[in-house]
Formats: sequence, structure tokens, C-alpha cells
Amino acid sequence: MGRQQRVAGAVAALVLVGALVSGCAIRIPTDPDGTLDRAAGGELRVGASSDAGRVEVDGDRVTGPLPDLVEEFAASIDADVAWTVGSEESLVTALEEGDLDLAIGGMTDQTPWLDKAAVTRSFPDLPGVEGDRPVVMLARLGENRFVSALETFLDGRVSG
Repeated sequence: MGRQQRVAGAVAALVLVGALVSGCAIRIPTDPDGTLDRAAGGELRVGASSDAGRVEVDGDRVTGPLPDLVEEFAASIDADVAWTVGSEESLVTALEEGDLDLAIGGMTDQTPWLDKAAVTRSFPDLPGVEGDRPVVMLARLGENRFVSALETFLDGRVSG
């Protein structure tokens, strides 16, 4: 095989690989369980644990600055929020089992749930949130595209 044939073969192989890779529509970061894609245009399943000045729970009614931010985030992805009220431990269990997408409450950057849930970056200055403890939210482990979208949204609220 001559040099021209080898070069042509190499170019053809590169074109084929490029076509295959571009057809895969790989998104980075990824959501192995498809949280963002499933919630967008549908339902965002959120667990709430009461924490004074951040999350108020009255029966099944969830209010406060963190639920307001979650509702705004849900609206930004055209989703409705389905609230579940519980203790942090029960919410983390529901995240692990895939029954929730997100959990909010009194969680901080010192959370003990690092091996059970994905933890957002720490947000010390979210609008309307009382207290001197930075806020984190919990999501399902591995759902990095969802967490990235949430953090991007929260970044906009801190700076905006």
C-alpha cells in the first residue's frame, strides 16, 4: 500500500470516528438517571425538611426562601414541584432510592450525607435566606448535569 492510500485510509477513519462521536450527542456533565431531562417539562420531586428562616413546613405546605428558590428553578426548566416533607435522613433515603430529585432544609457544607447524596456548592448569600450558615442542597448521586443546572441558576440569584 502506497503512502497516498495510507493517508486516504487514515483520513477516512478520522471522518468515520468524527461522524460516530458527533452522532452520540454526549452531554457533559451527564445524568446517568436522566434527572434534568425527566424533570424538565414535567415534575421536579423535592423533599423539604423544616429549618427556621429557610424552610417552613405546615402539614404538606412548604414555604420560605429556599422553597421559593426551588419553585423559581423549577419554573426555569418548565417543571412543577411535587413536595415531600420529612426528616433529613428520610429525604436522603428517598434520594438514594430515586424517589426524590432534590432535598432542601437545614443542610450546610458540613453535611454528613456526602456519601449518600450529591451536594451542591455552598451558597452563603442566597437572597432572603436568614442565618449565618451557608446553604447546600442535596441531589441524587451522579446526577451532575442536574446539579450543574441548579448551581448555575443559584449563581444567577446570588449575583442578580
